Amino acid sequence: MRIYAAVGALLGWFALALQLYLMLVQSPPSGAAKFGVVITFFSFFTILTNLLVAVVFTAVAFRPQMPWGAWLCSPSVQGGTAVYIAIVGIVYQLLLRQLWNPQGAQWLADVLLHSIIPVGYVLYWLLYAPRAGLTWKHALAWLVYPGVYLVYILARGEVSHVYPYPFVDVNQLGYSGVLVRAAMLLVVFLGMGLLVVAVGRRTRQRSTLTEAG
Repeated sequence: MRIYAAVGALLGWFALALQLYLMLVQSPPSGAAKFGVVITFFSFFTILTNLLVAVVFTAVAFRPQMPWGAWLCSPSVQGGTAVYIAIVGIVYQLLLRQLWNPQGAQWLADVLLHSIIPVGYVLYWLLYAPRAGLTWKHALAWLVYPGVYLVYILARGEVSHVYPYPFVDVNQLGYSGVLVRAAMLLVVFLGMGLLVVAVGRRTRQRSTLTEAG
């Protein structure tokens, strides 16, 4: 398990560093422009969620006994991370992939962030992650992160008029259109959260029965 997590951590940090580098080299040379790129980088749900995956994998592989590592290794955090990164992969494949055609190093970063790491983390969760104590309330608690993210990008967009994804672009959809789409996405997050809890509880029951036998 720790070897799997170590490989996942290395891939995650590499993909994040590569994507940031590619964005920086394509920006104007001024310091203000570079700073703006960094802010934009951390305004993508994909980036923030892949960062969470990289941190969780790092904790599992290298610091599971530290207080912060123990929290990141908890069933609730690992289950929530599975929900978020699964949504990243699904939304990208269904709604965003056809919007551009990355090449070269950008293609590599794109595949890692939207395909390999999401699939790799979900497989890790299914195979190794703890599930003890997962309840249906966790599915509701896991909505906090995407909810806070939505508030952040709408507040930032009100100032910059730049939005990271077309389905939250107030310039094109207006607030009513964005809120309708955001509500639909939150329902998707809730459904994925309920699925993760259901799978976690069922597989934990099977594991318990196997150990008892």
